[in-house]
Amino acid sequence: MLTAAVAAARHRRANIIAAFLGQMDDALRVAETTFYPFLDLAIRLWLAQLFWVSGILKLADWDTALRLATYEYPVTWLDPATAATLGIAIEVIGPVLLAFGLATRLAAIPLLILTLVTQFEYQALDQHLYQAALFGWYLIMGADNIQTIDRFYQCLLLGLIALHGPGLIAADAALKWQLARWFPPLQSWSDAALTDAPHVVIVGAGFGGLKAAHGLRQAACRITVIDKRNYHLFQPLLYQVATASLSPADIATPIRAMFRDQHNIRVVLGEVMDVDTAVRQVILNDGSRISYDYLVLATGARHSYFGRDDWEPYAPGLKQIEDATAIRRRLLLAFEQAENCADPEERQKLLTFVIVGGGPTGVELAGAIAELSQHGLAGEFRDIDPTQARVLLVQSAPRLLPTFPETLSAVAAQSLQALGVEVLTKSRVEQIDDDGVRVSGQRIGSRTVFWAAGVMASSAAQWIKGEADSAGRLKVGADLSAAGLPNVFAVGDTALSAAWNGQPTPGLAPAAKQQGAYVAHVIKARLEGQPELPPFRYRHMGNLATIGRQSAVVDFGPIRLSGALAWWLWGVAHLLFLVDTRKRLSVAIEWFWAYLTFKRGTRLITGGHE
Repeated sequence: MLTAAVAAARHRRANIIAAFLGQMDDALRVAETTFYPFLDLAIRLWLAQLFWVSGILKLADWDTALRLATYEYPVTWLDPATAATLGIAIEVIGPVLLAFGLATRLAAIPLLILTLVTQFEYQALDQHLYQAALFGWYLIMGADNIQTIDRFYQCLLLGLIALHGPGLIAADAALKWQLARWFPPLQSWSDAALTDAPHVVIVGAGFGGLKAAHGLRQAACRITVIDKRNYHLFQPLLYQVATASLSPADIATPIRAMFRDQHNIRVVLGEVMDVDTAVRQVILNDGSRISYDYLVLATGARHSYFGRDDWEPYAPGLKQIEDATAIRRRLLLAFEQAENCADPEERQKLLTFVIVGGGPTGVELAGAIAELSQHGLAGEFRDIDPTQARVLLVQSAPRLLPTFPETLSAVAAQSLQALGVEVLTKSRVEQIDDDGVRVSGQRIGSRTVFWAAGVMASSAAQWIKGEADSAGRLKVGADLSAAGLPNVFAVGDTALSAAWNGQPTPGLAPAAKQQGAYVAHVIKARLEGQPELPPFRYRHMGNLATIGRQSAVVDFGPIRLSGALAWWLWGVAHLLFLVDTRKRLSVAIEWFWAYLTFKRGTRLITGGHE
């Protein structure tokens, strides 16, 4: 029997051990609560960088990614292109979500599947099993405390407020209303003040016309914008509508919506047929007349067939949405008709596409058609192979893209040839009919010919009986006004201005916008009695043209780029030129989806069959 002293000693030792174990348990709990979230974050970042770096490298070099999926890491139950696309998407998107702790369980699923496929299909490593175990853990448990899901939702709500403002029930709205009363130019001039204000009429809602109207938003004048269509069209991306990459709504914006908050402006849907400069009136197609104090002609350009207008039914050009949807119909219908055609010769004609003109439009159109046939239609036809389609680009000049440096022209030609496009330079089109074209004496059978060879200015110069060049462009002075008509201005494709170091200003969107802004400043200065402005000088921002996936050429003077970097730069530049955030987001999503899948979501044959 134990003595009382021994029992007491054992009890003390037991209490000491229990207290120590309790302290250790508390310390472990504190450590788990304090340090485990950081360990969890470190694990997520480690896993994320492994996969993300791999995905980015493959994303930057599709050919290598496809080669790896074909020969190095084949997945037996997927074709190489699909396997490469899915792998890149998982490796690029999943790690970002995992690293930020955003939808962690959902992000872990594809990464776990990819790891297991890697382990059991082509490369069994212990590291893959460790990674799979970690992904399984995150699939079950999710991320720990250090994650951004709550912050993400907060930022999303703050972003909505930043984009759309605080609404009517807010101090900002009251302040804006009071400032508008004190300073009418912040919102609008009163109707009474504008009744007798000078009237500025702008014909055409292209880049130049819109810029002029916007530049006069705070001027004491009335503005009328006249256009035969109710939308502004972003023409640089029109070829993507024609080749089923974008829908018309992605690049067209209602004019009235653009000027909803500019209260000194009125939009008229109509077509100007003539101008009576003696009484300062424009005459519309319905016979009505609109008086003006200042007139801005921003009427753009149309196709020019160099005197062979009989070719137009067989070789449509690309200037309006109707042109783009008509080309899209012809393009897609050619594949459909070839699928049902039993005659090999006729089938070959249907699968032969000829683009006339080697400028940016022709190059981009040829590249887009080649990509559509090589990738976009893969696996969708049973009796034809779309990859066997023949795409020819005909250029009368010695090289493509004559306004670009020769080195970039050569790069563009090589990139097109890599896509399978046949580039014919120093070749002149002699005949176009419903059976094909004759190029420098050679007959090419084709049911689908597209025209990208030339443009002609509108009839604006004839309306005011002004001097024009062979392309119909109105010759203007240093302030962009017509000779003898100081209150009539021309901008964009309508104007012939030697404001580019003595050379004609190019027919580019940035040039039209610069001219529109300048004319607005000239008119505003005259309205306010300010001194005349210095002569207009065009600041060249560079040339850009895309050929296909990760292939473009960019000329910024001393800076010349080609390849993937130029392609990304081209995309960013065109997104920024779009007129509103919604369209930028819509186009970016379409491009991202097409980049991942090679698929185009707007392959609709509309307008009836031919």
